[in-house]
Amino acid sequence: MRRQRWLLGPALLLLAIVVVRAFLVTPFGIPSGSMQDTLLVGDHILVSRLTAPDDVRRGDIIVFDASQAFHLRVPERGPLQTLVQAVQSLTGTGQPTDYVKRVIGVPGDHVRCCSADGRLEVNGVAVTEPYVAAGQRPSAVTFDVTVPPDRFWVMGDNRGASADSRAHLGDPGGGMVPGDDIVGKVWVRYWPLDRLGPVAAGPVASVPRNGE
Repeated sequence: MRRQRWLLGPALLLLAIVVVRAFLVTPFGIPSGSMQDTLLVGDHILVSRLTAPDDVRRGDIIVFDASQAFHLRVPERGPLQTLVQAVQSLTGTGQPTDYVKRVIGVPGDHVRCCSADGRLEVNGVAVTEPYVAAGQRPSAVTFDVTVPPDRFWVMGDNRGASADSRAHLGDPGGGMVPGDDIVGKVWVRYWPLDRLGPVAAGPVASVPRNGE
């Protein structure tokens, strides 16, 4: 009986962590430089899971399951692999198909690159993007898309080293991320401590919606 009582505390703590991670906030570690210099390799972020697709705004940085939008092969997992990944997720190790990108176009937006002066254009407005990595162009790939309902056009801030919506223009779905595949919105960077703080949306957020 004493042993069972001793185990009860850690079990309840683990359950609380799982519930918080599943329904409130989720930690993620940044594994690549695709969002540099906004998010660097080794940064750790908290993602709010209280994010409905209607809450996602242009300029938000989101984590999403890219397996459908980017047509990734998802290997079958056995019970042991599933358990290991569940434990890893508690420390901020996401699934291999979890991507972090910035939302550039929301449903109804007309997004193209590039404008006459070489900038990204959203709904006819040329946007200056201070978050784009130093020395990078808005995009080496030209595109002209209108985002369909319940889809989002996403791009990494390190435009020359980001596999994002642009890389899947010719695929079914055109590289657009379904709203239901969004895990959540990046809330804050909590590690390293000298980079602690919220992650800004940037001026692309202020562009009027298409037709306004």
